[in-house]
Amino acid sequence: MKDMKSMDLNLLKALDVLLDERNVTRAAARLGLTQPALSGMLARLRESFGDPLFARAQRGIVPTQRALDIGISVKQVLAEIDALLQPPSFDPATAQLTFSIAATDYALRAIAVPFLSALKQHAPRVRVSLVPVESGLLQNQLERGQIDLALLTPEITPPNLHARELFKEHYVCVLREDHPAAMGRKLTVKQFCALDHALVSYDGGGFRGVTDDALEQLGKQRSVTLSVKSFLILPDILRASDMVAILPSRLVAGMDKLAISLPPVKIPGFTKTAAWHERTHHDPAHRWIRALLFTSCANNK
Repeated sequence: MKDMKSMDLNLLKALDVLLDERNVTRAAARLGLTQPALSGMLARLRESFGDPLFARAQRGIVPTQRALDIGISVKQVLAEIDALLQPPSFDPATAQLTFSIAATDYALRAIAVPFLSALKQHAPRVRVSLVPVESGLLQNQLERGQIDLALLTPEITPPNLHARELFKEHYVCVLREDHPAAMGRKLTVKQFCALDHALVSYDGGGFRGVTDDALEQLGKQRSVTLSVKSFLILPDILRASDMVAILPSRLVAGMDKLAISLPPVKIPGFTKTAAWHERTHHDPAHRWIRALLFTSCANNK
């Protein structure tokens, strides 16, 4: 070939069809061109490749050896280009990929556990990486593909991300099942405040939370004697002590040896959302996985 700049995709398509049809009239009809237009394209091909490419025959045209030699490569190139232009597909039963989710420990139990069960059933070869939420790095991690999805609350969701509400969560009062204060009745505010309390402080070492704000509105206060950074340890602590804790309902749903009731004071809940970047918004695999996550959350209220 003399110069790649003289070649375009339409010329390669014309050469491929001419090799198939061995007839200019039939090839022009197949390409939706007039015969003179195709003849002009053949002239350009001959100039580009420095070869006649076809010779007249009694019936139609016959390819030169040069045309036969390049014909296989041309068909392969056209097939590869066609594959590139096809919309991507996703088959969950056979797909092999790694999906990374950033989540708090609460979200791991309340969302990830039922989701992973459903994922294993429908897409057994998809691997999942669960990593902690690092708020300051989240936007960059999503942009760079270090994580694919984050389970957050709206307040800490970075701007310019796609997001969807998963559910609204409410708090419950939790004690060990044989706690004297848990014997078949809801705690009064007075009884509640008289107990030793445990809470979760993600910042570490905090002894005040939304429950204290709600009590303050009633002119009451409680005694918080334990602060932990993880939700996941609290159920075990409650089972082995006389402490009480206010915890998200999905966190303790189905746990044994715990008494669960509504708090004696109204405590505002929170919304849990899934957030992802435009980078993966239209990807079929990611769209399918997100849809499964949404369904899993809806089915595990």
